[in-house]
Amino acid sequence: MPGTGIGARVRRKEDERLTRGRGRFIGDFHIQGLQDVAFLRSPQAHARIRSIVKPADAEKQIYTAADLSGLRPIVTASSLPGYKVSSHPPLACGKVRFVGEALAMAVARTRATAEDLCERIAVDLEPLTPVVSADAARAPDAPRVHDAWDDNIYLLANFDSGIDDALRDAPIKVVREYRTARHCIHPMEGKGLIAYWDHQASQLVVITSTQIPHVIRTGLAQCLDLDQERIRVIAPDVGGGFGYKSILQPEELLLSWLALTHKQPFRWLEDRREHLTAGANTRQHQYRVTAYADARGRLLGLDAEAMVDAGAYSVWPYTACLEGAQIVGNLPGPYDLPSYRCRSFTVATNKPFLVPYRGVSRPGACFAMELTLDAVARAAGREPADVRAENLVPASAMPHTNVAGKHFDSGDYPRSLERARAMIDLPAIRARQQRGEADGRRIGVGFAVYTEQSAHGGKAFTSWGLTVIPGFDQASVKLTPDGGVEVRSGIHTIGQGLETTLAQVASDVLSIPIERITVTLGDTATTPYSTGAIGSRGIVMAGGAVARAARQVADQAKRLAAHLLQCTPDDVALQDGRLVAGQASVSFADICGIWYLRPDQLPDDVDRRGLEATEAYKPSVDTGAFSYATHAALVAVDTDTGGVEILDYVIVEDCGRRVNPMIVEGQTFGGAAQGIGTALFEESPFDAQGQPLASTLIDYLLPGPTELPSIRLEHFETLSPFTEYGIKGAGEGGAIAPAAAIVNGINDALAPLGVEINELPATPERILRALHAAGTSAL
Repeated sequence: MPGTGIGARVRRKEDERLTRGRGRFIGDFHIQGLQDVAFLRSPQAHARIRSIVKPADAEKQIYTAADLSGLRPIVTASSLPGYKVSSHPPLACGKVRFVGEALAMAVARTRATAEDLCERIAVDLEPLTPVVSADAARAPDAPRVHDAWDDNIYLLANFDSGIDDALRDAPIKVVREYRTARHCIHPMEGKGLIAYWDHQASQLVVITSTQIPHVIRTGLAQCLDLDQERIRVIAPDVGGGFGYKSILQPEELLLSWLALTHKQPFRWLEDRREHLTAGANTRQHQYRVTAYADARGRLLGLDAEAMVDAGAYSVWPYTACLEGAQIVGNLPGPYDLPSYRCRSFTVATNKPFLVPYRGVSRPGACFAMELTLDAVARAAGREPADVRAENLVPASAMPHTNVAGKHFDSGDYPRSLERARAMIDLPAIRARQQRGEADGRRIGVGFAVYTEQSAHGGKAFTSWGLTVIPGFDQASVKLTPDGGVEVRSGIHTIGQGLETTLAQVASDVLSIPIERITVTLGDTATTPYSTGAIGSRGIVMAGGAVARAARQVADQAKRLAAHLLQCTPDDVALQDGRLVAGQASVSFADICGIWYLRPDQLPDDVDRRGLEATEAYKPSVDTGAFSYATHAALVAVDTDTGGVEILDYVIVEDCGRRVNPMIVEGQTFGGAAQGIGTALFEESPFDAQGQPLASTLIDYLLPGPTELPSIRLEHFETLSPFTEYGIKGAGEGGAIAPAAAIVNGINDALAPLGVEINELPATPERILRALHAAGTSAL
């Protein structure tokens, strides 16, 4: 390892361009003849389309569903029994099902002109009664979001390990209801794409801000009825994704259809209002949880019902049911639960479709489970951290298959909690609570422990009903004629530093410093197949593929070096960019120069595989490598204003071997910031008519530097026995636990007043309302 391999804190290669404004995002592309597209979106949540009339002088610049000859709707299948299929037309056809659904698109030389054209379109809508909440949607007489359905339920998922009736007489029985808010995702760069026809290659080229370029090509081919070799998808620099850009977007279909039909280039860039209202909604759960425990708080059983408000359509390829299906498996978390039952309803409403977001279902499931554990601890009259520790799966039980069938591959969950407890200094906090705060605020401490199923493979995705199943990832490694390295992978970087970490893996194998390694990602024409940057799979899957391809190249290089050094390949070692046998050595540049430029110096029987290789990889066990962490939050609550301040925040996490510790820390800090937004600020409310009430950043609150604490972070490294180098995923973890830890801290502070918050976000309004209901508010 030359100091830039696995474990090194090297600076990110991509930051040289990104921090200097030299990145290339969708808005930076300029193509001759480019036309901009704008969309006319529905002002009503549920209505029949009586007519859409184009202005006569611009009829050829405006398109409705009736014009889209040959373009198929987005239809997302599932293998789960009882799943209902929704047909999502890229432009509304027959009726609209949420505010913001696209009714028409206009094309012009500039976006402003296209928007002006949209304003001239006359739309006649017949209002229908909207279904705005999951509760209302489940009523027998509720209007149907999809007319052909017999109810509004996409799917009912069940799990039942058997709940003994004797548990009803358990010493402790806790019943709680929880709600998490629907909110938006907010990458710095919204959706956007350019589509054009490449006459030379006879290909449709789609340059799109996506996390899954190869999968998007498959989706486009299906909906356009076009062979996949006739489509090239390029993902340039992507300004964040977080799951939002891991689905086939209706706009991607529409612009691709325009380019295929007219053989001209077209562009669309999402504005922030579109983002807030039309396509970036996520996370809206409800839970009713009954926990049974012994007198010490040791869990005996958990009986739960969950609902996910999934909006109007299923997203491709994940369906509307990804959240609901995952709740069933993730609700028990890292706890050794003897018996468990859960029913999860995924419900259709007249709101935007739900898209995957960092942590997919786990932030809500963690919130419900961790708040329930604190409620059990209060019922037992014990310290919540103690009760939590006694319920965690012990290290001695690893590997462990839990009650829901999750296969925990490795880890020491109690040690993580113990370290977080020491870092936050729990005894000092309890003493401080006894003294009280000089400013009259109440302080409280909250803990949350979670597991992050990362790098899941076929078994996990099949259990969630997906018909596009991630499996192998592929990567290519090639030595250049002067001894450099080219790495190509079909995965894409969306801010997680893969250009650096994949180079570090190749560096580790080949002993070549990363300064001599280039990494190419995200172009279906130049990279091998990958299912993309999803599910904390990147460094495990693509990193494993790079490692295997680099090893094959290293073996081929050793054979050439052995010929030059007059030894056997087994005698050759790789050290500091050279191939060494005893006291003699050659450089990579030496052997590459001979292979590419002076093959006359090679024997006739030389191995003809060359100095490049493509390899596929998936872990030996594809149910996932389980990362985990404990978060602890110290908060102060002002009972006069309902305001919450985070005084201290610590994280102790374990994601296996860290390829680049600095990048892992950045991922964790960023995820925690998003989780703090979930806990205290972010919400996308709708009124009774399905109108979004947070359509600008004046209405929608995001945490900024003044709202975020200085987070203290420590790592353990428990290696996975199933992955290359023992690496586990780290991309989603930081966002899972903050809401649970912070709200547990709020409840700890307010417990003496008889107040408990069970809804997200924990806004001042909700806290004051709870205080008022308990008769302790200053109002």
